[in-house]
Amino acid sequence: MIDKLEMLIALSRERHFGRAASACHVTQPTLSSAIKALEDTLGTQLVLRGARYIGLTPEGERVLTRAKAIVAEARAMKSDVVTARKGLSGTLRLGVIPTALASVDDHTRPFLARNPGVRLRVLSLNSHEILERLVDFEVDAGLSYAAADMAHDTPPGYEVLRLYNETYALVTRFAPDLPETLSWSELDQYELGFLTTDMQNRRIMDRHLEMAGITVMPRIESNSIVALIGHVGEGRAATILPRRTADFFAQQRKLAVIPLTSMAAASTDVAFILPPVGRRTLLLDAFVRSLSLET
Repeated sequence: MIDKLEMLIALSRERHFGRAASACHVTQPTLSSAIKALEDTLGTQLVLRGARYIGLTPEGERVLTRAKAIVAEARAMKSDVVTARKGLSGTLRLGVIPTALASVDDHTRPFLARNPGVRLRVLSLNSHEILERLVDFEVDAGLSYAAADMAHDTPPGYEVLRLYNETYALVTRFAPDLPETLSWSELDQYELGFLTTDMQNRRIMDRHLEMAGITVMPRIESNSIVALIGHVGEGRAATILPRRTADFFAQQRKLAVIPLTSMAAASTDVAFILPPVGRRTLLLDAFVRSLSLET
């Protein structure tokens, strides 16, 4: 039954029978037969069928919600049994906002060094996607902003483990006459590149600029920090990044990092977003304990 539920989850995620079969490492006929057998067992149609995948029936959507929880529990149980027998092992899956990717190693490196049987999978996701993946059991924890700024608030029972306070800097091409610091109100003299508005970092930047009393129309927008840095390096724009991320990208490049000052509220807490205690594996519990040791 578990394998059939996994195939239903894959089909919903991939929205294509062939891709879902590939993700489950089976042939397309095998996947189709498994879905049909699941429908026969439950006595209801789950998938809307046509020349191609259309979607799930209302009954299929309800089954999908329970299937995600059942499959996650089965995987967690298997992981816990292996951990209890052999020690910490398996894959720790983290969703990380792009602006924190440069700092994630600070928190995972000591844990991985102490536990050579553990593997790490890091996915670059925006803050909204992290919450979605947590609820759907697709990541174990999220490194994100401590407070959500949209309607998709952190679900009840989820823990917010604050790690550090994020401050900001202007990243621009190096020049000998650059100032040592800048105020937010001085940023309107630069052509700026920003992350796109679906990213929480962009919305934070917009609020800080509004607090400083200036309006900036970005010359460049991208959902990729690498793309923004590429344009900065070519001298086409400057950008605003968290200080740790700015320092990371400035290394071995002719880029200047200028701290932004004079606005006390211009900082944001970054945190690990953790599922309720009852939903955590032994592996995740050990990782959370390691964070407490590091701090």
